[in-house]
Amino acid sequence: MKKAIIFDMDGTLFQTNLILEPALTATFDVLRTKGLWQGDTPIEQYREIMGVSLPVVWETLCPMHTLEVREASNALFHDKLIELIINGKGALYPNAEQALATLANDYHLYIASNGQKEYLQAIVDTYKLDRYIEGTYSIQSIPSGHKSDLVKSVIEENNIQTGAVVGDRASDIQAALDNHLFSIGVRFDFAQDSELQKAHIVIDNLYDISKHLPTISH
Repeated sequence: MKKAIIFDMDGTLFQTNLILEPALTATFDVLRTKGLWQGDTPIEQYREIMGVSLPVVWETLCPMHTLEVREASNALFHDKLIELIINGKGALYPNAEQALATLANDYHLYIASNGQKEYLQAIVDTYKLDRYIEGTYSIQSIPSGHKSDLVKSVIEENNIQTGAVVGDRASDIQAALDNHLFSIGVRFDFAQDSELQKAHIVIDNLYDISKHLPTISH
């Protein structure tokens, strides 16, 4: 029986909050320079929707702007995020590497994220996560844009029979439930307790996942 644990990336393994504000500020500085934005950078508004796909981010933050402006802003923001990652401005959450190393002894590990492919690869490469992670999957590969469908594709492609989904948002928990996997909510930076209510368990430290291995196995 093939057992796997599927991780979200932003707010679960990677501390996106460390690079979010500078990347978003740089993007809105460009919009302000072009006369396309007035006022402060909407940091708090983005934190509220953190975890959704980037196209949805820009539809939400800039609803009155043209599709062309939103796509250009998305591309610039994406580039800024990758630049900050490569320059070492981000970080994994405490105990992330230790947890992955331990879990990789008994489970096949994957990432399923709403992040774009190049962004996810930058994190994997910078922190050498391919030592533990067997595959990284982006929502870009799923026409529906739904996390549940992304997790389903990971399960089918890798012939997974049992395991868990680890994430910080309601879509991660729902993806586990929809695919009959154990759900583990992480209470980190962007997590909201209301979104984690359906999770089988909620943890504050990634290393605690190993404590629940017997539960996941059944």
